[in-house]
Amino acid sequence: MKVILLEDVKGSGKKGELVNVSDGYARNFLFPRKLAKEANAQAMNELKNAEAAKAHRQAVELAAAKEAAAKLEGKSVKLYANAGQGGKLFGSITTKEIAEEIKKQLKVEVDKRKIDMEGDIKAFGTYPCEVKLYTGVSAKVYAVVGEKE
Repeated sequence: MKVILLEDVKGSGKKGELVNVSDGYARNFLFPRKLAKEANAQAMNELKNAEAAKAHRQAVELAAAKEAAAKLEGKSVKLYANAGQGGKLFGSITTKEIAEEIKKQLKVEVDKRKIDMEGDIKAFGTYPCEVKLYTGVSAKVYAVVGEKE
């Protein structure tokens, strides 16, 4: 019997998959526990619509990520911090501060967890950062750290 899984079922498949299982397994285990529904015409149509909606949503997210990457690529973000002797900062510049400055200066919303830096920023200078916007879409941004006046 062909069924559409409503939840992940160990040994059968993942949520949303169309699988072929024995009649008894479907009637006695899957249906009573609301883990699957019979693959009739209406259910198949709903499955196709859900897959189309998911594909459309992913395409829109990918297009938005590419647009944001084009805005960010190669740009510099200026940050200011207090420092002691020898240009060593009090504390360090974090990805949270970089994300806030990207939002302020470049008008692009970026999650702080998506910013990749090589170590902490603890001195003045220019530091490369990679911003991962979507799977396979990233942009290189430079964090320029200067002294507060």
